[in-house]
Amino acid sequence: MKARAVWFEKYRSVLDNGRGHSVVVDLPKNLNGDDTGATALELAVMALVGCVSTIFRLMANKTRTDVKSLEVIADAEKGESTITRVKLTINVVSSDDEKKIERVWKLTHKNCPVGILFEKSGAKIDVELNISKP
Repeated sequence: MKARAVWFEKYRSVLDNGRGHSVVVDLPKNLNGDDTGATALELAVMALVGCVSTIFRLMANKTRTDVKSLEVIADAEKGESTITRVKLTINVVSSDDEKKIERVWKLTHKNCPVGILFEKSGAKIDVELNISKP
């Protein structure tokens, strides 16, 4: 994996992964930025929910678990310098039983590389798994 940042003005930079995908990072106006993109720390939290969503779908497919819809919401708390705690709310609509969905979550938790990074950083992750029928 590779990544590159090119600074443009004030606090705005464009990041790319060398595969044709890019995002803008900036600071909000209250920190003297122009608010033209998420902050890098916000991107980290966005990466967490994206990873959980992707790995959840992968694990659901591997275990042949029905998932009609999936929503992952993060509410992150920032300490002095970085994220200290994240509450993940995972809303799943499935015709399968709760035990099967809980198993998919356990596999997701074990295999989500961004989640593993957060945990290794010392951030506490709390999870609320909401399962409903279609």
